[in-house]
Amino acid sequence: MSHQSDLIATDIEAYLAQHERKDLLRFLTCGSVDDGKSTLIGRLLYDSKLIYEDQLEAIKKDSVRHGTTDTEFDPALLTDGLKAEREQGITIDVAYRYFSTAKRKFIIADTPGHEQYTRNMATGASTCDLAIILIDARHGVLTQTRRHSFITSLLGIKHIIVAVNKMDLVDYSQEVFERIVKDYTDFAARLELNDVRFLPMAALRGDNVVHTSEHMPWYTGSPLMHLLEQVYIASDANLIDFRFPVQYVNRPNPDFRGFCGTVASGIVRPGDEVMVFPSRKTSRVKAIHTFEGELEQAMPPLAVTLTLEDEIDVSRGDMLVHPNNIPLIATHFEAMLVWMAEEPLQPGRQYFLKQTTTMAPGVITDVRYRIDVNTLHREDAAQLTLNEIGRCAFALEKPIACDPYRKNRASGAFVVIDRLTNNTVGAGMIIDRNQSFGSVESRLNGPNDSTDPTDPKDPTDPMAEREQALQQHALTVWLTGLSGSGKSSIAERLEQRLHTEGFHAYRLDGDNLRLGLNRDLAFSKADRAENIRRIAEVARLFNQAGLIVLVPVIAPFQTDRQHAAEIVGADRFFEVYVDTPLEVCEERDVKGLYHKARAGEVADFTGISSPYEPPPAPALRLTTVGHTVEESTQAVFQAIAARIRL
Repeated sequence: MSHQSDLIATDIEAYLAQHERKDLLRFLTCGSVDDGKSTLIGRLLYDSKLIYEDQLEAIKKDSVRHGTTDTEFDPALLTDGLKAEREQGITIDVAYRYFSTAKRKFIIADTPGHEQYTRNMATGASTCDLAIILIDARHGVLTQTRRHSFITSLLGIKHIIVAVNKMDLVDYSQEVFERIVKDYTDFAARLELNDVRFLPMAALRGDNVVHTSEHMPWYTGSPLMHLLEQVYIASDANLIDFRFPVQYVNRPNPDFRGFCGTVASGIVRPGDEVMVFPSRKTSRVKAIHTFEGELEQAMPPLAVTLTLEDEIDVSRGDMLVHPNNIPLIATHFEAMLVWMAEEPLQPGRQYFLKQTTTMAPGVITDVRYRIDVNTLHREDAAQLTLNEIGRCAFALEKPIACDPYRKNRASGAFVVIDRLTNNTVGAGMIIDRNQSFGSVESRLNGPNDSTDPTDPKDPTDPMAEREQALQQHALTVWLTGLSGSGKSSIAERLEQRLHTEGFHAYRLDGDNLRLGLNRDLAFSKADRAENIRRIAEVARLFNQAGLIVLVPVIAPFQTDRQHAAEIVGADRFFEVYVDTPLEVCEERDVKGLYHKARAGEVADFTGISSPYEPPPAPALRLTTVGHTVEESTQAVFQAIAARIRL
């Protein structure tokens, strides 16, 4: 698949240039023991014709000796390369495989399923864009399935494919598949998993791996390879918050002094003003250098050398940022920590914390609680043992420039290093909670009080106190759909219903907001994005006051809706897709907007001259055709009732 191009024979340089421009998807396979992770990768490569003939012959020979499938070809042996792995038929270490198709390049991390090697799984997941969580159709959702799902959520992986494997061993039963989907959905509702897709497959036989299975005609979706090629990841990168950790100062001669590193997030251009942390000295970018020459701009994950217009002190471990968008400067903070050492975590013991290119000595002052991955409940704990996950308080001897992990994976992640053995003993993710930071440190561009979605609410949290006083959980109900779909009518009636039931709710109408807060915005893609951002920020503030917020807006682009969910917080964002056909919306055209758009009097009108991207996995999908407003309102109320009641 990857090399079937006429350019290979006619213009090899053009082919290589085309190959280089393909985007890269990093994904991992995870799940419980013997769910078929290694087999899936082997089958994926085999059916895609991405295995060399000599390698295939070697695997066939090894299959006779080590194979666990009683077949001529055991796909798992492609990734299980360690002798101990082949002897036991399990995965121990993370195995990486690289391949490409005509549409995309891939890096696969095959991670182990045993609880004993959870730390290896977390290591493999830390750089991935997508996770394939395998479930054995015979056993359903197991403890390790929940553990790996929680870790993928904790690590901020935005795209999840739940592959229900070994369907051939349950006679390709649709009932079994749907039961597992329901069990997993009930569990995952408490996690921040925005884009989840379910796929039945039989990896050993190749059903729904590369080609659509003939044994499951009831499944109308795409096979795995198609999903991997089509998943949209361009919006996942943080291109807003510029963070450039300096790794090396390049001084080849007296006339050149450049600062080398990898752009962790954001975009930088020549002429941009930058600030150096921790010194807070400012200058401007003179040029962006690479081996191929100078660039007009740089973004993740480019490794570049920046030169500045002024001679200011910049060293390894410093960070360059834009002055109007600066990170947190902290010595005290709290983080979710995955403990990865045989020796338990010891509060008060000296450790090194490595974050970006900075190494800071410090201590873990306290273990706030440990997470039970089965129930996601907090448990009191004095320490963390191997593979346990908990919330910990840190105190460092020098400040670091960092961000909450949910906002910026690059500057919000760190590892904990034992000072005696120099072994990595933990991996942490800084929590987005303003009160977690020491009073000496400050955020110069304003506080951010949103809480971590995977972190159960602290009863002393002011938001929790407001919710307790109002006797409800705050929630943002985001209704999206075409103009005329009925979302505003449903939101208006839902607001009345909530008040009748004793809840405190407020409706943020998109049209009214454009008359005031957003009256300076037009309808270009950039203005639409800013419109949605402002609405989401307001909704977040209302949620922090303990209120239920109803937001009926078109919000045509999936990227903007995902950004809104991140601002509000996935645990408080409930997306309702009011799915009404375009022709029905035009028939309802109360404002006459569709008629004007067809006549060319209204530019960039969603559904006519501008696209609408339906949500791939809304919390609720409403079909208004054939249903009254009352019936649709009742459907939304029933869906959110359990989430808003204390």
